[in-house]
Amino acid sequence: MQKNHNLIVKSSVHNKPILTDVFYLKDNIKKPIVIFCHGYKGYKDWGAWNLAAETFASNNLFFVKFNFSHNGGTLENPIDFPDLEAFGNNNFIKELDDLENMIDWVTTNPDFKNEIDTENITLIGHSRGGGIVSIKASENNKITKLITWAGVSDFGARFPQGELLQGWKKLGISHILNTRTNQKMPHLYEFYQNFKDNEARLTIKNAIENLNIPHLIIQGENDEVVLPEEAKNLHLWNPKSKLVFIEEMNHPLGCTQPWESLTMPFHLEKVVKKSIDFVLNK
Repeated sequence: MQKNHNLIVKSSVHNKPILTDVFYLKDNIKKPIVIFCHGYKGYKDWGAWNLAAETFASNNLFFVKFNFSHNGGTLENPIDFPDLEAFGNNNFIKELDDLENMIDWVTTNPDFKNEIDTENITLIGHSRGGGIVSIKASENNKITKLITWAGVSDFGARFPQGELLQGWKKLGISHILNTRTNQKMPHLYEFYQNFKDNEARLTIKNAIENLNIPHLIIQGENDEVVLPEEAKNLHLWNPKSKLVFIEEMNHPLGCTQPWESLTMPFHLEKVVKKSIDFVLNK
């Protein structure tokens, strides 16, 4: 299996690199492309994502995962969040731009031309990444399938309201504690302003209602971060989608960081199998 880690993809919009991994069986057979997007306070090497990537590749899929350019990681340390300034300057539009760059990079890379089927591209997103891939799938006609893992249904609902919002605006910055790393992670008010400036585009409901490609929604019944109601909303907005609930699964799909086992957690294994079957039409 070919496993290329920490490749550098250049952004077409800003100067920060997009750190990327690709997994595939090098056999000169064109394979469906799967591009995976991590979620909020996530990164490409979190938990058991590498084990998931290997499983996709072993099923003759060309699997790509990457760090959003402003997720807080660096070239030297792509795990965790050494660059909190970048994290604070992130927004949904930058993530959509990064994903567009990734689609272009994969589909036009001469190193992969004998290994990829550019007519068969699936986007997968976890949590906040589920919202990003949903919007991108509605915008980019190269995308042929969409899968969300515990994907959010509404970006706007996650912002503070009332006095909290006004306090954020007055200070220009707020912080959230990362309980695992004990970092105070910054959010500039510009993040909210950027959302409001692009609200129609960033309303996930609008994107889902416009989808006309196969769409798989996978949701854990015990998810306390993205509630099952959000998956029901996604399915309601696109009745042709396939909605799968997994009993007792939590938001991180059974994973923790670090993940030291040589096998995926039970729930992630189920999610990956259902996703692979969907991509391969099994």
